[in-house]
Order: sequence, then C-alpha cells, then structure tokens
Amino acid sequence: MIQAPAPPPSSRRRHDREIISLAVPAFGALVAEPLFVMVDSAIVGHLGTPQLAGLAVAAALLTTAVSIFVFLAYATTAAVARRVGAGDLASAIRQGMDGIWLALLLGVVVIAVALPTAPWLVDVFGASDTAAPYATTYLRISSLGIPAMLVVMAATGVLRGLQDTRTPLYVAVGGFAANGALNAGLVYGAGLGIAGSAWGTVIAQVSMAAAYLIVVVRGARRHGASLRPDAAGIRASAQAGVPLLVRTLSLRAVLLIATAVAARLGDTEIAAHQIILSLWSLMAFALDAIAIAGQAIIGRYLGADDATGAREACRRMVQWGIVSGVVFGALIVLARPLFVPLFTGDRSVQDTLVPALLVVALSQPIAGVVFVLDGVLMGAGDGPYLAWAMLVTLVVFAPVALLVPVIGGGLTALWWAMTLMMVVRLVTLWLRTRSGKWIVTGATR
Repeated sequence: MIQAPAPPPSSRRRHDREIISLAVPAFGALVAEPLFVMVDSAIVGHLGTPQLAGLAVAAALLTTAVSIFVFLAYATTAAVARRVGAGDLASAIRQGMDGIWLALLLGVVVIAVALPTAPWLVDVFGASDTAAPYATTYLRISSLGIPAMLVVMAATGVLRGLQDTRTPLYVAVGGFAANGALNAGLVYGAGLGIAGSAWGTVIAQVSMAAAYLIVVVRGARRHGASLRPDAAGIRASAQAGVPLLVRTLSLRAVLLIATAVAARLGDTEIAAHQIILSLWSLMAFALDAIAIAGQAIIGRYLGADDATGAREACRRMVQWGIVSGVVFGALIVLARPLFVPLFTGDRSVQDTLVPALLVVALSQPIAGVVFVLDGVLMGAGDGPYLAWAMLVTLVVFAPVALLVPVIGGGLTALWWAMTLMMVVRLVTLWLRTRSGKWIVTGATR
C-alpha cells in the first residue's frame, strides 16, 4: 500500500481509539436505518398480501431515489473534516450548511417528479393490479418526506466531519422508535391502513431532520457561521457530489445486473441470491462503519496539513479492514448451519445457497480492504478517481456476469463474478493509495 514506516505502538493505539470511537456509533446508525423498512413491512404485512406487495414496490422506489444521493453525506463529511483539521470550525459548519441547502433543493425536485409520475413508476416496477393502488398511495405520501431524508443525509455528513458519530446514532435510534410507534398507531389505531404507515414514516423522518438542524444551527451560532443559502457554496457542493453520484450509480448497476442474472437462473437461484445479498449487505454495513471513520479521520489529517498522520491512519484502517473481513468470513462459515435454516426450509434453495455463501466468506477480507480504501479516498476528496474506478469495475463485471447463464456454474459462478468485481475495486483503489496522489493537504482540495 503506502510506503511509510510502521507507526509506533502509541500511534497505533491512538488511531485505534479514534477508529473505534467513530466506527461503533456509525455502525449502530447504519443498522438502524434499514430497520425503518423492516418495521413498516411487519406492520403492513398484517393488513394483507396486496398491501405488503404494494409496500415492497414503493419501498424499492424510495430506496433507489434516496440512495443515489448518498453523496450528500460522503462529500459533506470530507469537506467539513478538512476544515475541522485546519481549525476553522465556522467555515466547516458553513460548508455543511451548503450541503443541507443542496439536500433541500434536491428533495423538492424529487417530490415534483414523484408525485405526478407515481402510478407510472409503480407500473414500470411491475406491481400487480391489486398491489398498484397501495404502492401508489404509499409512494406519493412517503415522497413528501424525501427532503427530510436528504437533509438527514447531509446533516449526518456534517456531524461525521465534525468527528461526531454519536449524535447520528441517537437520532437514528430515536427515529426508529418513533417510526414504529407512529406506524402502529396510525395504521391500526387511526385505521389509516397503508397510508398511516407512510405518514408515520414521513413524520419520523421530518422529526429526525429537525433534530439534526437544531444541533447544526446551535453549532453555527456558537461559531458565528452564517445559515443563509449561498449560491456559490451550494453549486460547489453539487459539483463535488457529481463524481460520487457516478460512483454510486455504477455500484447500483452492478447489484442490479447481479440480481437480473440470478433471476434468469431460476426461482431457486434468485431466492438463494436474495438471502446471500441480505447477508452481504449486513457485512457491508459493518465494514462501511470503518470507512465512515476513515472519511472523517483522513479529512481531518489532510486539513491539518498532516500527511504523515493521514498515511499512518490509512495503514491502520487497512489492517482493521483485513482483520474484520477475516472475522466476518469465519463467522459466515461457522454459523452457516444455524442461520441458513432461519431463512429457508427449502432444501434445494439451501443446497444452491451454501457453495455461493462460501465464496462470499472467502471474499470478506478483500471487501474489508475495499471498503476502507473507498472511505480513505472519499475522506481525501478524491471523488473523480472513485468515479473512474467504479466505471472500470462495472465494465469488467458486466460481461462476466452476463455470461454466467451461458457458461454455467449457476449462483456460485455469479458470486465468483461478484468476487472478481471486488478484486477489480481492490486493485484500482490500492494503486491509487500507493501512488500517494490522493494526499492533498489544506482546508480545501
């Protein structure tokens, strides 16, 4: 990786404390977010199958609409952390406010598109005639909460940049609890059905956004930062986010291609693929927590003109990524007899799932390094390279994955293709970190 002397034990311990203090709360917040959909599914599922099917379609559309704007968190974290490292907290918060204003503007645009096109979008996603009305209702109501969701993303990036991952954890847990209570009360107590579930989620998201804004506004007043929208700053935030948007869309394309190929392999294969993808996503949340710590720590070191500290932190986080990947891979292998029956009792699905699951276990150390280096380069503001690297990965992966139904090998071959995808990402990210070109110090890149 980076050619630098190994840091002394005291330095490693300092980095370990920083990584743990940022990564553990970040992991809690990351896990809390998908629980929103799980709670909605559990509550709406008791209304009937058509309602649950409608929720599934609408939730997939909402998740896609929101996830493509994840750059609001990533780009903001890096920009704010640099200014924190430079000792300019007022400028750091001002940068964060630009991201929040951008989130609000994007949210309004999404609402303007989602409300009139909701029936068409639901139809494109293949909702049945019985599920479509419920999907449309849920999508239209929930889309009203998208500005709040995007503000939560941007504000989370602000706090991460300020080296605070505890507040996002508290807000996420509070939002999860409120969402569950509101859903139960509005769906059953008020008798609003699936519309009650949507309104409950909107209220919870707006409450979370309000909690974040209170924290950010207090910080702005404390340090004398302006809260007014600044056109130049908003435009700069948008420009910084474009490369990360390209990266995210490329990654989403990889996952969509993998799912489409699994569907072509057959019902048994797509069922097994969905189980593996769920577990893979859970592992990704844990590894992403280290990447989030990397974004905040690397940005701060570079902002403080401490290139040596950035290199040492990067080295230590890579070690964390490798160890975490080995542990997760071992857990998958050892716990396989326990958790596989929890997902399915179908012997054919289990037989299809297990060999592919072992491939996933073997690839976890690779994934650990990939997630860490991805976070390091995000923290360095190296978005253009990340966009290019992910496009290269997509170009390599797509033809290999699409050949799986032709050459055979079933689901196991598909997950070997997914492992190839991770190897390509590892190579491109490793070459960049080794080159040192990501190390650009100063309050701005």
